[in-house]
Parts: sequence; C-alpha cells; structure tokens
Amino acid sequence: MDNETRRFEVKGRAARSNHAGRYERHAREVVDDGWAREEELPVLRTQTRIEVPRSLITYNTSPDLPFDRSINPYRGCEHGCVYCFARPTHAYLGLSPGLDFETQLVARPEAPDVLRRELAAKKYRVAPIAIGTNTDPYQPIEKQHGIMRACLAVLADVGHPVAIVTKGSLIERDIDILGGMARRGLVRVGISVTTLDAGLSRLMEPRAPAPARRMVTIRRLAQAGIPVRIMASPMIPALTDPELEGILSTGRDAGARHASWIMLRLPQEVSPLVQEWLATHYPARAERIMSRLREMHGGKEYDAKWHRRMRGEGPYAEMVAQRFTLAIKRLGLSATAPAMRCDLFRPPVKTGAQMSLF
Repeated sequence: MDNETRRFEVKGRAARSNHAGRYERHAREVVDDGWAREEELPVLRTQTRIEVPRSLITYNTSPDLPFDRSINPYRGCEHGCVYCFARPTHAYLGLSPGLDFETQLVARPEAPDVLRRELAAKKYRVAPIAIGTNTDPYQPIEKQHGIMRACLAVLADVGHPVAIVTKGSLIERDIDILGGMARRGLVRVGISVTTLDAGLSRLMEPRAPAPARRMVTIRRLAQAGIPVRIMASPMIPALTDPELEGILSTGRDAGARHASWIMLRLPQEVSPLVQEWLATHYPARAERIMSRLREMHGGKEYDAKWHRRMRGEGPYAEMVAQRFTLAIKRLGLSATAPAMRCDLFRPPVKTGAQMSLF
C-alpha cells in the first residue's frame, strides 16, 4: 500500500490498496519503521470533483459489443466493485485504479447540454446509446447531481433509444421517464447481479444495493412496462459461477424477460486488485480461481481478443455457456431483446434556430 492508503481506515471499500496507475513515473511504498500507531485512522471519504466535458458520446468499433456508442455521466464508481473492468480507466486521470477509483470521483454536470449539442449536429446518425457500460450512472452521487436523469430527459425529448446497465436502485426514481420511453420502444435496462449471497456481495461490491434489493428494482421496472435483462455478471469461477442458474431463475421470477452472462475479466490493474481481495477474503480458493481463469485465457490471467475476452475459451468456459443456454431455455428467458426504435429520433433544435412547422 502507498502512503495515502495507509493513512485511512478502508472499511467498507473493496480494494485493499491504492497503487499508482501504469502511467505514473513514480510510485511510493510504505515500510514499517518500528513505531507503533495507536491512534485510530480516519475513514476514507468519497470526494467528487467537477469536470466540464468537451464531448460526451464515445464511439467504438468493437465487433463483440452490441452498441457502437456510449456516454458516461461520471468517472469512477462509488459502488466499489473489486472486479470492475473499468478500474484501469482511472489511470488516465493520474489516479489509482485501486481505492481512488471508488473514492475520487468525477461528476460531469454539463453532460446533458453537451449531449443535446452533439445530437443536434448535422452529421449525427441515430443508433442506440449505451449508458453504464463503464461506470454506473446510478451510483450514490447521482442522487445529489441528477446528471443521469437530465441526460435521460434529453434522450426522451428527442426520441433517442438508450440501453442502460446498472446495479443502482436509484433507477426507480426515473421510472416516470423510462416508462414513457418504453411505451415508444426506446429503452432497455440491464440489472447486473454477481451473487445472491448478501455477505459475499458486501465484500465484493460494498456500496452497491444488496442482491435482494436489485430484484426489487427488476420487479418495479417490469411492472412499469420497462424491458429488463438479468445480467449474471461477472461469473467468478469456483466462487459465484455455481449460482448462475439461481441468479437467472430469481431474476426471471422478479420480472426479467431477457438474460446474459459474462465471465470475470482481469485487465491491467484489475488482476492484482482481485488477487489481493481473494488473498484477504478467500485464501483457500484463490489459487483455484486464478487457475480456472488462466485455463480460459491460454495460460494468461486475461486475454483481450475479440469474442473471447468476456467468455474465455476451453472446456470450463464451454460448460458455463452450455449451462446458461439450458437455463434460459428452461426458464423461458431470451438471450436477445427486440430492437429499439430509431425512427422516432428528431434532432434537438439549436438555440436560435427556427422550429419546423411540420
């Protein structure tokens, strides 16, 4: 751990360290000088700074993703899921993918205005926008800032389709907007569930709603007519993957009609963070879990090849995939959802521009 980490009590956080990101020129290491510390350490508090984005819509050409564009109202995520594959993005900010990722957050309150401007551009061509594929738009600070709700209002106003992924129960606040969009075929929501074990969830994703609470969210969204996907992800071999069928079944009973799964991914700094977490909480299983992951990635802890990075390959990965296929067939779930409508999109009217009469 570095100096900043050792100065705080990290109870309620998933990461156990705060090592410098891969772009930093210097790193710090604490050594025991023999002087005992008797005073209590202060709690590590969440801090949020403001960023003014020059652009908001990020485009990708990844052939294994079902979307080609996304937006992120926030950087970093207070949910603090130890396995989050987005942690390495904090290194671009000169911050640690460890504790900084879940405590040093960035809010982008002007995001709705930038989004409206980009949607109004003459060159813009409509296609579904994904939100929540990097950091959760309904993490706790959204209650204070309301950036996600404002972005949704923009998308609803112009008839733009959106796919949302979240663990946050705060999405229920926006059912008034989402329900109207659902009636026009403009929205899909995925609720991510890694485990049904509340104790395990508290250790892995300490500030995310409990699994049972997420099922309540699925039920309330479904009752409002909003299409919901139960996302069994990430599946951690020899730890949470035995729960795959249970997660899918419980999600179906709550109202989900579609399903998906992803295997644990360990890109860049995520691998040492997860291994630290395993050594702390599941030392007897750590080697078995890592061996399974290496088995699925050609001996490496992670392989970023298209179509393999999210599922792995080999007998174990194939077995989990077959279990998923059999489970959704038995439960009446679908792996695909109907396409959202793009024909309702009408570009925002720029300030000072003459509105159409028709």
